[in-house]
Amino acid sequence: MAKHKRIAVTCPAGPSIDDTRRIIEWAAESTGIDDAWFADSSAPDALTMMAAMAPYAGDLRMGIGVVPVYTRTPAVLASTANVLGQIYPGRFVLGLGSSSQAIMERFNGIALEKPLTRVKETAIMVRSMLAGEKSNFELSTLTSKGYSQAPLEHPVPIYLAALRPKMIEMAAEIGDGVIFNLWPRRALPKMLEHAAAGAARAGKTLDDLEIVNRAMVIVTDDIEWGRRRFREQFAPYYANPVYNEFLKWGGFEAEAQGILDGFAARDREKSTMSLTDEAVDEIAIIGPPDVVRDRVREQSEAGIDTTIILPIGFPPPPVEEQMVTYEAFANFTF
Repeated sequence: MAKHKRIAVTCPAGPSIDDTRRIIEWAAESTGIDDAWFADSSAPDALTMMAAMAPYAGDLRMGIGVVPVYTRTPAVLASTANVLGQIYPGRFVLGLGSSSQAIMERFNGIALEKPLTRVKETAIMVRSMLAGEKSNFELSTLTSKGYSQAPLEHPVPIYLAALRPKMIEMAAEIGDGVIFNLWPRRALPKMLEHAAAGAARAGKTLDDLEIVNRAMVIVTDDIEWGRRRFREQFAPYYANPVYNEFLKWGGFEAEAQGILDGFAARDREKSTMSLTDEAVDEIAIIGPPDVVRDRVREQSEAGIDTTIILPIGFPPPPVEEQMVTYEAFANFTF
């Protein structure tokens, strides 16, 4: 049976609760929008916001992509997922990931150590807790003894974010789904190969997993403006070690090194412009409505099951500007 392909909006939509409410209400009423996926990096808190959106969400599936595994313990994650699983029975997805050095170490003062092991052990513990099992864990990065909570009628699936081979394979082996982000077009086939290899270790295939991708999208006729906006936002992101190594692995070694050299020299222009047009066009989806829709279809045919549309901009652009991009996917068909 063919998988159901899904389109999602990204939340929070901005600093105001009303901004997110407007996007959620529109998505819930729009044909072609299946999900809302929340990003958890700074205010407003994504998990709190997700609960607050329940009166407006209609039948949308609600996902968090992702909660960093360092900022909340497995017991806290399980108890939070218990609430959201009751608010959205059968419609909540818990996404976990390691996040980045900037968010963990600079924002939170937490060392990003043993990320693969920490994500794996968190997923194992949270899944056990959600099933109602009393905790008895003495793992290499985490421990828990005696914690328990009532199991949910509708189990909460756990999806894991991944970039490079070892994390992708672990995510596919342990998770119910895998979440991708910021990959160049040429890297997707080998990313899916590693997902298949990890799934096989657990007796699964890619058909047993949902492959989720957060796509960086701008609907515009001004391609140069769109590229410039992407560079300004994501060149600093690719200076983070985890994303810089991913960009190299994805086939853009010179671009990744140029970004690092620019940051080391405090030369913002060099760092930003190191993301060449070729790199930007492989990572971002920029163009008029027909062009961006075709790219999303292409990615779907290549193996992406759920596409989370993220209108490019940080902080998020005004809701009216976001809606120009989202409206291209109303009544969208694969």
